[in-house]
Amino acid sequence: MTRVLLVSGSTRDGALHTAALRTAARHAPPGITAVLFDGLRELPAFVPGEAFLPESVTALRQQAVAADALFFCTPQYAGSLPGSLKNLLDWLVDGGELTGKPAAWLSVVGPGQDDGARASLESVLEHAGARLLRPACIRIPLEMSTVGADGLITDSRLHMALQDMVQALIRGLAGGGEARPQPSWQAHSSVYPVIQQQSAPGFRTGPPKRWPSDFS
Repeated sequence: MTRVLLVSGSTRDGALHTAALRTAARHAPPGITAVLFDGLRELPAFVPGEAFLPESVTALRQQAVAADALFFCTPQYAGSLPGSLKNLLDWLVDGGELTGKPAAWLSVVGPGQDDGARASLESVLEHAGARLLRPACIRIPLEMSTVGADGLITDSRLHMALQDMVQALIRGLAGGGEARPQPSWQAHSSVYPVIQQQSAPGFRTGPPKRWPSDFS
């Protein structure tokens, strides 16, 4: 059984990013156990060299160790990662739980709305020695209107994208190649074409712009 720890970077109730991961957990195929981490708010501020770890930090590290892979979905705040998610990553970097750990991300906003957050996430993962599975990293722009009363995403394109991500994740865990076939959901949507991963995010000049994702 492959175990995946799903980590949302949002602390807001009803957040789109958390709903996407909750949907991923609900639609996990046989052979995959997907667990949504729900302790982001409870984590204390990272203290280097802390001798006595709070229970919430110990629980986080245990879940990370037990997971075969980590899967992130995060909004962007002030052009970078939310402080709460960076704090979580700091605890894992300090404990060494990310070293060699396969990881991937899901973006649920349009191009240019979370480049800073994704770049920061990848930088931290690289610094920690994690193994980024790029074929399992997918962007599928969603709207808050797709979140149902049960807190799950109703957009069928996400469901199809998650199937492709799981397949890519399994190939990555098995040591498969980096080539990614055309996602099956691409054939069902001409509105959101496949977004090719860039080697580095672009930078804009002028005053910073507040994107809708800053509030997701």
